[in-house]
Amino acid sequence: MHALGLVGTPYRRAGADPATGFDCSGFVLHVYRSALGLSLPRTTAAQADSGRRVRRLADLETGDLVFFDTGGRGISHVGLYVGEGRFVHAPNHGGRVRLDALADRYWQQRYRGARRVVGP
Repeated sequence: MHALGLVGTPYRRAGADPATGFDCSGFVLHVYRSALGLSLPRTTAAQADSGRRVRRLADLETGDLVFFDTGGRGISHVGLYVGEGRFVHAPNHGGRVRLDALADRYWQQRYRGARRVVGP
């Protein structure tokens, strides 16, 4: 719910604060710190090594980190899965935090996996 409450916050490169804006990994960092009191690594690459791998899309749970290759050079983007096939993320320069569907063709083609950093 905390992540959904940040929809509309502006994108800001290297941002990790709702008052000034977020980049994708800063958004994830902020949500985990604020909602759960957990510290995550700052970068998308480091977050992609956190927790444990979620093997199938059907196994995703709310709060899982979902990763994408948006530039053709490996994992470059992260969002938070919120259920029902949707995720929240800070998409790009000039954009705002938004809710998207994993089934959208753009995201489906770029999806590279998920990690679970909380839970059993």
